[in-house]
Amino acid sequence: MTASDYRKMLAQLKVKPAIYQKFIKHNAPKKRSCGINTKRCRRCGTCHGHISKYGLNLCRRCFREVAVKMGFKKFS
Repeated sequence: MTASDYRKMLAQLKVKPAIYQKFIKHNAPKKRSCGINTKRCRRCGTCHGHISKYGLNLCRRCFREVAVKMGFKKFS
């Protein structure tokens, strides 16, 4: 089940509270404590190419766009 399917089903079940609670109990995506999806880019939301050093929490693509504004200098 994809995330979009999950949201669609939640919207349909809002009018049926008993079935809604059971659905949430058994089908809700669990909170991740480890793995690649726990760290996401705070600018675009992707989890690939993540830079967390110095508390940046940006992906490499977003970092290239905003590095000069943040005070980083490109050498070579």
